[in-house]
Amino acid sequence: MKKLLDGIHRLLTWLMAATVAILIVPVTLQIISRYTALIPSWIWTEELSRFLFIWMIMLGAMIGVREGSHFVVDVLPDLPPRANAFLQIVTNFLVLVFALVFVWWGIAFVRFGWDQTSELAELPMAFIFMAWPVAGVIWVLFLGEAFVASFRVLAGKADR
Repeated sequence: MKKLLDGIHRLLTWLMAATVAILIVPVTLQIISRYTALIPSWIWTEELSRFLFIWMIMLGAMIGVREGSHFVVDVLPDLPPRANAFLQIVTNFLVLVFALVFVWWGIAFVRFGWDQTSELAELPMAFIFMAWPVAGVIWVLFLGEAFVASFRVLAGKADR
């Protein structure tokens, strides 16, 4: 299972890099068209950049959950390993609730946009709306891995 999750994490990282790289094109076209007369003002670039930005945020959030960096705030002092594991379980449970909300309402969101297309670029809205339930499912997978690691620490079976 760890190899599968490592593969998903690697894929998400590459998709994130690709999304950022592709996002540069429509944003650059927007800037050039707004401040010069070299190319026509294309409104579809604004729509495409917004959609890429949504996916970029969701991909970053998925990666952040796996790396334990997105929803973590260092407020408490350094704790012993078991106390830290218990705290991780509590915080990951709260993130899990949030992830399940994304899955449940994200599916409804995709159904809502299933037959819709974007106004200017005529992109299927379901592909954009899928970012929410996909993020929720990936969060659940990564949180499952984190729960197993924390429970191993609580049981005194952590890899040293």
